[in-house]
Amino acid sequence: MKLIILDRDGVINHDSEAFIKSPAEWIPIKGSLEAIARLNQAGYRVVVATNQSGVGRGLFDMMMLNAIHQKMHNAAQQVGADIDAVFFCPHAADDNCDCRKPKPGMFNEISRRFGISLRGGVITVGDSLRDLQAGFVAGCAPYLVLTGKGEKTLEKGGLPPGTLVYPDLAGVVDFILKAPVEVSV
Repeated sequence: MKLIILDRDGVINHDSEAFIKSPAEWIPIKGSLEAIARLNQAGYRVVVATNQSGVGRGLFDMMMLNAIHQKMHNAAQQVGADIDAVFFCPHAADDNCDCRKPKPGMFNEISRRFGISLRGGVITVGDSLRDLQAGFVAGCAPYLVLTGKGEKTLEKGGLPPGTLVYPDLAGVVDFILKAPVEVSV
């Protein structure tokens, strides 16, 4: 099974310092959903792993989070993309849970649910250090995108060994699928 694990905010959709609190605030990054469709066409199962501490902080409830994810699924389906599953941590940072990235709990759960080792080939794509750390500790190959918080993450440094950096999710997918590079003359 070919599996890829994506962060949500800053990778698939535009991020907000004030949190994405409603479906109206969930706006896809140009080309991200089409990139997921290309992954699907190449046989990849696409899973989202996202911290959603806004639930734990009382900024929005589970019903609203489900509505946001439904909008994401609907938008993906409109371009022929399929997101197999969304794993999320609803806890605030001070809850000290095992599922909140940078801890690898969500990734370990994905491994169990899909019956696949994350070591040796599973890619994780994120825009923050904690995304990459969680995936790396679980055995994933880390890919940083410069959308969302990505540029600031790159500037701060301290990325896991072997982290590859791309402008956006579409760039990651071009690399993964080894799409030919178009040269304008």
